[in-house]
Amino acid sequence: MSGKSATLIVDNKSHEFPVYEGSTGPDVIDISKLYAQTGMFTYDPGFTSTASTQSTITYIDGDAGILRYRGYPIDDVAEGGDFIECCYLLLYGDLPTPAQKEDFKTRVTRHTMVHEQMTRFFTGFRRDAHPMAVMVASVGAMAAFYHDSTDITDPMAREIASIRLIAKVPTLAAMAYKYHIGQPFIYPRNDLDYAANFLQMCFAVPCEDYVVNPVFARALDRIFTLHADHEQNASTSTVRLAGSSGANPFACIAAGVACLWGPAHGGANEAALKMLEEIGDAKRIPEFVNRAKDKNDPFRLMGFGHRVYKNYDPRAKIMQQTSREVLAELGRKDDPLLEVAVELEQVALKDEYFIERKLYPNIDFYSGITLRAMGFPTSMFTVLFSVARTVGWIAQWKEMIEDPEQRIGRPRQLYKGEVERPYIPIDKRG
Repeated sequence: MSGKSATLIVDNKSHEFPVYEGSTGPDVIDISKLYAQTGMFTYDPGFTSTASTQSTITYIDGDAGILRYRGYPIDDVAEGGDFIECCYLLLYGDLPTPAQKEDFKTRVTRHTMVHEQMTRFFTGFRRDAHPMAVMVASVGAMAAFYHDSTDITDPMAREIASIRLIAKVPTLAAMAYKYHIGQPFIYPRNDLDYAANFLQMCFAVPCEDYVVNPVFARALDRIFTLHADHEQNASTSTVRLAGSSGANPFACIAAGVACLWGPAHGGANEAALKMLEEIGDAKRIPEFVNRAKDKNDPFRLMGFGHRVYKNYDPRAKIMQQTSREVLAELGRKDDPLLEVAVELEQVALKDEYFIERKLYPNIDFYSGITLRAMGFPTSMFTVLFSVARTVGWIAQWKEMIEDPEQRIGRPRQLYKGEVERPYIPIDKRG
């Protein structure tokens, strides 16, 4: 608490509310007693001015273009470590020692297989089902296969469920991909690291040996790290809200996957790739930029600007470099889509229209190109996002469960419907 307070005057009556300070970032006004004191609620569509919880996990300063995991800048985490280290950091609060990292890696690796009956569970889906539909169902179904770790009051059960989710969601994602394209499931391998194992589960086939490309593995590892958590976004808030009712962790993460499926949240990289394909050639950029400026034209430049970041997305520079590394490995240094992307970025950074509106390239601008180059179809983009974000959801869920101030989520509303009216029996209704 800061010692400061905020005064709200309603009908000439003053009401005092405490002001809290975080370790960094804006202060917040505690309005938890607002209804008791005034008989009123606040109105905040989208909760954009409402802090729903206290958290120590991720910090974002959108104006300054800052993203930190447990205090560490995202570029340091993505370039200095790997995804397993990132998972440990988000879950436990500190960077691991070599021994701690090895122990954590072993625990995750030993849980990557899924129950064999889940293979039959997959055969109930149509082959043309969207992989995200399969993910929502299969992650939720984990509660039926691993019900021995659904007791949220037991710290050990919470720990086991957390490790199981981090380990098995990539396996389920790879199974969703294989089922979608009609190939046999590939079992995980304990001799491969997290990203490399995922690549072999997606792209290996039983009839020949598969060697993981280390450039691709490193690129995917970075993508996972960059997407691991992003504060109280829509899917994370969904996980917390579901968890506030006491729902089991598998159900909560499935709720997060469902929310991520929305095109306004997890589908942005797919939309950015489709836009670059529509432009097609760097020579056509001026035409499309002019169309984007025209209020009467439905065309919009995807991959620019962000709900939170009003500066350059700190993840975008790492993602841009990662894209170039992958395309260079493929011998496609002059990839037309990358040329369009780089040129469009330069135009946007210099054009007054974009500068005034702070429409800087975000991570989705480059990640779609990278994933496509690695061989993933656009239908898998959001699935990979869910694999990466699982650890963030789990960390946020665990923090909520262990918070002594945690209460079941119950937003209020401004009711605009009919007032009380008499019920008319059906035989008297004209």
